[in-house]
Parts: sequence; structure tokens; C-alpha cells
Amino acid sequence: MSEAPVIVTMEGAVAIVRLNEPKSMNALSAGIREILTPEIPRLLDDPAVRCLLITGTGAAFCAGGDIRNMDDRRPIDTRSRMHRHYRGWVGRLLKAEKPVVMAANGAAAGAGVSLALMGDIVIASREAYFTTAFVRLGAMPDLGLVATLPRAIGMARARDMLLTGRKVQAEEALQMGLVARVVAPDQLMPSALEAAHALAAGATMTLGLIKRLLQRAYDPSFDEFLEAEGFAQAMAMSTEDFREGVTAFREKRRPKFQGR
Repeated sequence: MSEAPVIVTMEGAVAIVRLNEPKSMNALSAGIREILTPEIPRLLDDPAVRCLLITGTGAAFCAGGDIRNMDDRRPIDTRSRMHRHYRGWVGRLLKAEKPVVMAANGAAAGAGVSLALMGDIVIASREAYFTTAFVRLGAMPDLGLVATLPRAIGMARARDMLLTGRKVQAEEALQMGLVARVVAPDQLMPSALEAAHALAAGATMTLGLIKRLLQRAYDPSFDEFLEAEGFAQAMAMSTEDFREGVTAFREKRRPKFQGR
């Protein structure tokens, strides 16, 4: 396997994007983001690509934000960083007209859940699990999660996941509508590729129109939501509780939040 943080390969009209930092559970490191920022738009703009399939290497799908890079940040720096994500790849995936399949091969934590929900069809290995985890750090959910999660599983279940950060195993995720299918680990990529190839062979413009209408069925102002989310995340990351959450995570202990 290549040592590149992200590996992109083509199989017919399907672009396979594989997060490839298994030692950090494919957390969204600077290396991964630096590749996703130009690569996702490039693939979405490439007429030869008719479907994207995103997965992870190793035992995890994506562990969310990279804790190693979560030192103290000024709110303005956080907002600037999030704007770069949104302009570069997050907004493009959220609003992509091309179909996107997510193959959750293992743990999806924090922004890893956000990433999974950027897909149109989420297929999970039986070994996968999902946890929003943000509250454990005193951080705000990001990458669109507060908008996409209630749409996927309903408000009551979204509140449960977001406010408690509890772990949701693959079978429960299927029952609540977080994922579309659960398969045996050795069947994950064959199943995901089968779905991706079927979508790639479909009526591309019609699929895009369906996706556009599905987005408008809930809230046509995703850009405004992302702006508000960036502001909230910047404020949360400037708190003492956030700094305590990051420190406690690194020290492998329970955080002692003070409410400030």
C-alpha cells in the first residue's frame, strides 16, 4: 500500500478515494486535508468520473479531526480553516450532483460521522461503529453534521447521539437509518463497488437532479448553515473546556469540564 495520506484510483467510471493513515485511524490530518481539498473538486469536475466511493485503510473509516493539531486556536483562525475546508471539498461533497458511496470499514468518530453522511449511500461493515464524540472534547460538531444527522435519523436520535457521544454499532446504525446497508467485512468493498458501478452506469443528469431536489426538500440554504456552524465551532474551540477536552484526550483521562 502506498504511503500517501490519500490514495485515489479509478475503476471504470468510479473514483475510489481511500484515506490512508491507519496509524491515526485516518483522522483528518493536514496531509489528508491537503489532498482532499484539491482532489475532491477535481474528481467531481472530471466528466470521466461518474461516481465517487470513499473508504478508509485499516481498522477505521475516519476518526474525525486530528487531535494532534488541536492546540489553542484563535476563533478567527478556526473560521478561516473551516472556510478552506468548505470551499475546497466539504461543500462540494455536500452539494455534489454526482453520486457518492461511503464504505465505512470501521470506526467513524466525530467528523468521521460527518464524512460518512456526505455520501448518498452509506454501506457499513458489521465491525463499524459510529460516535459523534465532539462533546467529549467540548467541541462543536462540524462538517455539516448538525444538519445532516437529523435528516438521516430524525431529531430525537440525532440529539441522543450528539449530546451523549455514545457509540452506535453497525446494526443499530442500520435500524436508525444512519447507514443503508450492513455487510460482512469481506463483502464491504465488493458491495460498495457494485453500488458505485450501478450508479455510475445510471442516468447521470437525472441522478443529479434528484440529489438537488432532495437537498431542497429540507433546507435550501446550506451555505448559511455552514457559515453559522463555522462561527459556533470557532467559539467552542476558544473555550477552556475545549482545551481541557483535548488535554484529557491526550492524557487518556476523563475531562473535567468547568462550563467556561
